[in-house]
Amino acid sequence: FSRMKPVIVVHGGAGRIFKEREEGSRAGVVRAALRGYGILKQGGSALDAVEEAVRSMEDDPHFNAGCGSVLNEKGEVEMDAIIMDGKNLDSGAVSAVKCIANPIKLARLVMEKTKHMLLTDHGAHLFAQAMGIPETPEERLITERSRERWKKNLEPDSNPEEFQKDLGTVGAVAIDSEGNVACATSTGGLSNKLIGRVGDTACIGSGGYADNRSGATSTTGHGESIMKVVLARLILYHMEQGMSPEMAADTALDYMKTRVGGLGGVIVVNSSGEWAARFSTKQMSWATVKDDQLHYGIYAGERHTKSVDEALASESEGF
Repeated sequence: FSRMKPVIVVHGGAGRIFKEREEGSRAGVVRAALRGYGILKQGGSALDAVEEAVRSMEDDPHFNAGCGSVLNEKGEVEMDAIIMDGKNLDSGAVSAVKCIANPIKLARLVMEKTKHMLLTDHGAHLFAQAMGIPETPEERLITERSRERWKKNLEPDSNPEEFQKDLGTVGAVAIDSEGNVACATSTGGLSNKLIGRVGDTACIGSGGYADNRSGATSTTGHGESIMKVVLARLILYHMEQGMSPEMAADTALDYMKTRVGGLGGVIVVNSSGEWAARFSTKQMSWATVKDDQLHYGIYAGERHTKSVDEALASESEGF
């Protein structure tokens, strides 16, 4: 039995990343990838690695997940998250949850402590209480930027669609040394969305999917479009037909664009540890670690490479 070389890939959302936020987005995905890889390196599970990577981005106000989530029409934060285990196709998800710092943790508990796969809103809140997850006051999750954007979108001549381009869902996929794959995705959704709107993130097969037989994927982009084509599962289907991760990702993204006019991005790892980070939007922040090499980028065709040791050293100094 040959042990797999572990791989982690993360994304910080597809869309338009404003110049002044580029550094923070790059640093955030790199930090998340290094944390997840640290777990894999010690023989930890893909599940723990993707949860930790996503938690790190939920805690980072640069991303639209956890702290930094965008606001719904009423000015509240409602978050969605999913996690999936490729070993037995177990999954846990939460939707429209409020006042918790790390929805991905709650999704993991739904998977492991209930017979269900998706809890929503008030029920998810009661479950969080039962699990002893502390309540985080909403103002702690709301950044100045999210509030500004919400106000702008309320103006009569505003075009919220314009602002949706900077989406920032976060996600991670990994394969561990046992050859198990997992995915995790978390988001604050669309700015000024209707109360109770749930996007692709909480939906199995759309926001993410993991199956040891083929691989794992996490998606980001226009949620309604992603749901129409069940994007995550579609990518794995293409890999089952023999496509490489990159080819499968491009084929599925292209189909979503031509069929429903939707743009997005995906990260993929297959069962033999090949990975891809692809997007049809202008940008997507992403990072991956494989063979102790870190790769990361934001623009199409951009790819920086550092050794993990070098990256960890600059990490401890702060970027």
